[in-house]
Amino acid sequence: MKKEAILHIPLSQYAYATGEKDITIRLRAAKGDLCSCQLYYGDRVDQNPVIRMTNIKMTLVSSDDLFDYYETRLNNIYPRLCYYFALEDGCQRQYYYERGFCTQIGYNRTEYFQFPYIRREDIISPPAWAQDLIMYQIFPDSFATEKGSIVKMAKSIETGDGMISANRLGGTIQGISENIEYIRELGINCIYLNPVFMANSYHKYDTADYFMVDACMGTLEELKEMVAICHRNHIRVILDGVFNHCGPDFFAFRDVLTYGSKSRYYDWFYDMPEPVCYKDPPDYAAFAYVKEMPKLNTSNPQLEKYLIDVGTYWIREADIDGWRLDVANEVNHDFWRHFKTAVKAVKPQFFLIGEIWEDAGVWLLGDQFDSTMNYRFSYLCKDFFATRTMTVSEFDAQMHKMIMRYPEQVSLVQMNFLDTHDVPRFLSYCVGDRRRLRLAYFYLFMGYGVPSVFYGDEYYIEGETENAYRSPMPWGSEDNCYDILREYAQIRREHSAIRNGTYRTVLCQDEKGLYLFLRENEQEKILIALNNSDEEQEISDKAWRIPPMQGDIRIL
Repeated sequence: MKKEAILHIPLSQYAYATGEKDITIRLRAAKGDLCSCQLYYGDRVDQNPVIRMTNIKMTLVSSDDLFDYYETRLNNIYPRLCYYFALEDGCQRQYYYERGFCTQIGYNRTEYFQFPYIRREDIISPPAWAQDLIMYQIFPDSFATEKGSIVKMAKSIETGDGMISANRLGGTIQGISENIEYIRELGINCIYLNPVFMANSYHKYDTADYFMVDACMGTLEELKEMVAICHRNHIRVILDGVFNHCGPDFFAFRDVLTYGSKSRYYDWFYDMPEPVCYKDPPDYAAFAYVKEMPKLNTSNPQLEKYLIDVGTYWIREADIDGWRLDVANEVNHDFWRHFKTAVKAVKPQFFLIGEIWEDAGVWLLGDQFDSTMNYRFSYLCKDFFATRTMTVSEFDAQMHKMIMRYPEQVSLVQMNFLDTHDVPRFLSYCVGDRRRLRLAYFYLFMGYGVPSVFYGDEYYIEGETENAYRSPMPWGSEDNCYDILREYAQIRREHSAIRNGTYRTVLCQDEKGLYLFLRENEQEKILIALNNSDEEQEISDKAWRIPPMQGDIRIL
């Protein structure tokens, strides 16, 4: 038995509550090492001298390149739980306790793993509607000025208080409103907008006024009307919140530039020197060393209150449904805890998505975010579908590793995508083969997590530089895959197993590029096949032919 590979951590993705009397327990072991895994569990405050334990066989639910993952779900269980594992590898039986391994059953309750108490406040509960999302990301400056069109019009506007707003292509909030029907017909039920608040740059990540809609993009009334139109069309709206840093025209930064350490806002900024000089490179903390983006000190109580007021203001004022939170991993955890408490008090089913490119486990324990932007998903799809530098087996293993790194209810609402405003377009990696993009999108819609389409991918936008991958929407082009993506969205909407079911590997054939996996819940089973090769492949035992670079489903 490879004991060094065996792992269980209480109060983590290996032991988490899904309800006030429901717990999921997982155990990790070396791949192929165990032939049996059982869980023994009981009430940790059992009044008997020896705790009465119940045993249950754990199920092998997932495997990656190195490990197997066993799982069991306990329902109507005690609010306080103690437990241990009985493991067999065909040669020996070992009991796995919090203190380690033993060949004999231990009866001292202090040796057991503990789940101290299922507190309802600690149950990870993303919005009930989040699993059903099909998202569409819009970069406002690049999208539209009117129905089915973007009239490129670069401009700069100076407001009455000296702030300057600029754009590059001219997209507006009104342009988004006039194209909601287009978005709805694609099968989308949620849009995520990059920043729309007053800022100097065209991208609006250098916020000047958090309470004002950007002058180049529109007005407060236009934003409120856009949200209302979306809601009438059963589309939710997520805005982009930039709270790690601000822009040079933010009133507090202006005050600090004028008064230095005597400014009442001096401590609103992180590691601000004295004297304060606005220069390049900056000698103050800034996002990515960009002088136009001074870093905010979100541990300052006054600034924390100000930014939390921003978060709740737009819920009350515009009825938005979620925040995507920029550079979330560079902001202190307590701020996010307080932010979540405040916005959920206003709208309990509000959705919080953090921009975290790596493993986000510490932000996804139920006290900060509901979801994060899952860049790991996009990396794997690029390697498997676009560049074909990864085999079917390798792709499958990495997908299982990705799914298992969070509790189930978190993994199911991770924001998955092929590309965003921050990375080259997926098609740019596909060596001119658009079939690879379409197959990757098929997997995005059939896979585990929430799919998100970046505007213009349906028109085959390419681009490796910032201006290129933020190109204007090519409205009216007949060269598109709009109907194909709409079909994928319809399949996802019609089958709940694809939205919230388990993910099980059925077949990996590296030499044929053939991948089959099963999505299953209590209502249905959906078998999904992908042919990531240039030749038709046959699944002989199922009399099923899959055309080259295509996917298909079967309802079992």
